[in-house]
Amino acid sequence: MLAELGVSRPLLVASERWTDLGLGVPTTGHWTEVPSERIADMAAHVGDGVIAVGGGSAIDLGKAASAEAGVPVVSVPTTYSGAEWTSFFGIRDPARRMRGGGSGAQLGAVVYDPQLTLSLPRPETVGTALNALAHCAEALYVEGHNAEADEHALTGARLIGESLPRVVDAPADVEERRKLLEGAMHAGMALGGSMLALGHAMAQALGGRYGLPHGAMNALTLPAALRYNAEVAPDAVRRFGRALDTDDPAGRVEELARLGGFGRLRDFGVPESDLPDVAAATVERAGARANPRRASAGEVEELLRSIH
Repeated sequence: MLAELGVSRPLLVASERWTDLGLGVPTTGHWTEVPSERIADMAAHVGDGVIAVGGGSAIDLGKAASAEAGVPVVSVPTTYSGAEWTSFFGIRDPARRMRGGGSGAQLGAVVYDPQLTLSLPRPETVGTALNALAHCAEALYVEGHNAEADEHALTGARLIGESLPRVVDAPADVEERRKLLEGAMHAGMALGGSMLALGHAMAQALGGRYGLPHGAMNALTLPAALRYNAEVAPDAVRRFGRALDTDDPAGRVEELARLGGFGRLRDFGVPESDLPDVAAATVERAGARANPRRASAGEVEELLRSIH
């Protein structure tokens, strides 16, 4: 695969956790500061490609290096984020606070191995899977949604809804981990074919301000976004519900979120007094502008208060 991409000496981007992964590939180095805002410093060590191993932070970092150096990136996801399917990326500092972003990554290939997800703790398993589920939901009604992305979204939602509770019950079940990873793959393909809406915009504003896990924030914001959008996109929300085998998709997402211990924003230390500022930041994001129902800062503030 690397030979097909013309890659012989890539940079490995992965946290210390994956130091002994044993890829069997000669590399120009191993960048372990994940996340990182030192993109130019990292890109200086890139040979003719990048291999990014890890969750969304590692893969976004690999994509940033790819864009900076103009080389292909091969992603090896160890969570269920779906970040590997777009050329866009966010840049966070080591404290996980947002420091920018961009696009232009050269997506070379994706390698999925459920064995790499077996040690993923429950909160990260549920959180990243709920991030993927949010990709599925929003792909169905975001401006620019399309039939091909819709099919990926519905397949991904069905697989995630079925397999996530089973993985929580039996974390070492490789087959259920494989199904969950397959669902996340379809969610990523739906994301790549359609992009994001209001739920993600709220999650990004929260995570970028406080350094909070993106998956956990999506787990909390998606139900509020679904209820808000049901008025203008009832068919899309119903289709999402059918994929989850429920007449109450927002309620079902809340049930799945509780598997990871995710309840309210205040549990993550988000001050209620900051919600107006978070709402103002949300409406400036691309996802909010692409939402089928445009929300004012005041309306977003009410949604945030409903989950605080």
